[in-house]
Amino acid sequence: MAKKYKILVSNDDGIYSEGIIALREAMSELGEVYVYAPHKQQSAVGHAITTHLPLRVNPYYMNGDFFGYAVTGTPADCVKLAVTTHMKEKPDLIVSGINHGSNAAINVIYSGTVSAATEGTILGIPSIAFSLTTYVDFDFTYSKKVAKIIASAVLKNGIPPGVLLNVNIPPVPEEQIKGIKVTKQGKSRWNDYFEKRVDPQNREYYWLTGQMNNIEDDEDSDIKAIQQNYVSVTPIQFDLTAYEFLETLKKWEFK
Repeated sequence: MAKKYKILVSNDDGIYSEGIIALREAMSELGEVYVYAPHKQQSAVGHAITTHLPLRVNPYYMNGDFFGYAVTGTPADCVKLAVTTHMKEKPDLIVSGINHGSNAAINVIYSGTVSAATEGTILGIPSIAFSLTTYVDFDFTYSKKVAKIIASAVLKNGIPPGVLLNVNIPPVPEEQIKGIKVTKQGKSRWNDYFEKRVDPQNREYYWLTGQMNNIEDDEDSDIKAIQQNYVSVTPIQFDLTAYEFLETLKKWEFK
């Protein structure tokens, strides 16, 4: 008898988002699905975890049917709590998403979607982050197919310890997709600033705004692949050591 995989699904857009509904449906074709996701929007929280407040885990129903658990915490909280405390057995796979918007290049640092998958990797479980690279006109039809294909490959082949897959899907119809391409993380930075505004009580507040600036044109980057309508699959890791500089730094004199 074939093994029935246990798959944990999380995200950062909230348990009610269209993306997590699509991902849950895709994973249900591969195994038994467990959903633990933030009870509200948690985009761009990075790998924050909650240490000074209690976490509450509440059953969440959709159209009268049990959907999963809504957690009053961050994406990393959701995965950590599910794996270490709430689930009876460790999952075979953790998937995060499908995010509303790109998580290519520098966005991986800020992304709660990627951080949910990173937490899974830290816990020793193969993990994948999925993102649809648009903020408008969401159509997850093809993204669901991609998620199933890549998750199946991971379940079959495994991922090395300390590594996760970051998947970005172009927001175009399936017939315009050129294929799935293995890529590296591109280089970019946010040109952003805080716009000063005034509320109805004449009190000042600040709202973050700006735009992404891509600073490379490498054909093997995730940014370029998405621009050319390829699904980008990037292996990333949480070891941030700058190995190329390590030996040079050892030669410095600290006096």
